[in-house]
Amino acid sequence: MLTIEALRRFAVSRNFPGPTSLRIALQRMGFVQADPIRAPARAQDLILRQRVNNYHAGDLERSYTKLDIEEDFFINYGYVTTTLHRLMHPRSNSSELIDDVWKALPLAQRRRAKRILDFVNERGTVHPREVDEYFSHGKITNYWGGSSNATTHLLDALHYHGMLRIVRRDKGIRLYGARNPAAAPADPNERDLRLDALADVILSIYAPLPSATLWFYLRRLRYAVPHWEKALKGMLDRAKQRLPHEQVDKQDWYWPVGEKIPRRSVSDTVRLLAPFDPLVHDRARFELLWGWSYRFEAYTPAAKRKLGYYAMPMLWRDEIVGWANLSVKEGRLHSEIGFAGTPVREKTFKRELDRELNSISAFLRLQSR
Repeated sequence: MLTIEALRRFAVSRNFPGPTSLRIALQRMGFVQADPIRAPARAQDLILRQRVNNYHAGDLERSYTKLDIEEDFFINYGYVTTTLHRLMHPRSNSSELIDDVWKALPLAQRRRAKRILDFVNERGTVHPREVDEYFSHGKITNYWGGSSNATTHLLDALHYHGMLRIVRRDKGIRLYGARNPAAAPADPNERDLRLDALADVILSIYAPLPSATLWFYLRRLRYAVPHWEKALKGMLDRAKQRLPHEQVDKQDWYWPVGEKIPRRSVSDTVRLLAPFDPLVHDRARFELLWGWSYRFEAYTPAAKRKLGYYAMPMLWRDEIVGWANLSVKEGRLHSEIGFAGTPVREKTFKRELDRELNSISAFLRLQSR
């Protein structure tokens, strides 16, 4: 009979199959969520550090052009393999992709976007500042109610619709290049095949998942394939039928086809995880597996924080026993450790925590602790 303890071991063992090369790790995962906060490094680097041999902060950005990946929106924004990218594009049901995109824009934006696209096609690779200086579109109100550069907003829209691509980054700034839009699939069955493949990518990254979390992730595919939003219900129904699942504590849990739940124990390892790491990404599943509530508090007022600005969940064996807040001061890594329950006193834990902190120092190219 399957138990929560067995699901915990399964989640940990399948998330960390053993470090490999950056290229193989990315192909295994299919998608790595990105986030600009550095505390002490960006989320994408902290995620890959756990899965790549000798990984250093910034390696993904430095190697981007050689890795067969794209920046794009999947269930969140991040880095996707070209295979995953092809499943999501074109983000249109029409073979006339450009006309389809223009119709979705107000007339004034449509004209500006066409001119920007012509400009990028002529120049090759462009920096947003270069485009803005040429067109001077001014500012707009963004999603959060603040002010954003109108040119950057249009570049992002063209990128999202597959008409531009991110060629590389320069000091963290996205440089854009032209892309020939993909053709819409001619076979109507291709849509369902692609949707099922996208669901399989989600399971591969985040499983095992309770039903509520699985449906939450699958519904977020409306951002990856907005043109197929009406077909997501059918994809959800198919997932219920074809994916292996079992009930634990009155909840159905799902995992990828062909995977077996291991019975072996997890090694004596401490891992400090990014708040967006696949193992801890969904907070509801986190609470089901580990019995306490973890929250990402970077956007919480300081006076109301309970764990810290960028508290990193602390995995010990197959238990998440607490968290760590890390900072760099005078070229050295500093840590503040908190526990969700009784502090772990084992000597093995202390040794492994020191090993993990030293590993993070090396990852950041800092002086040894």
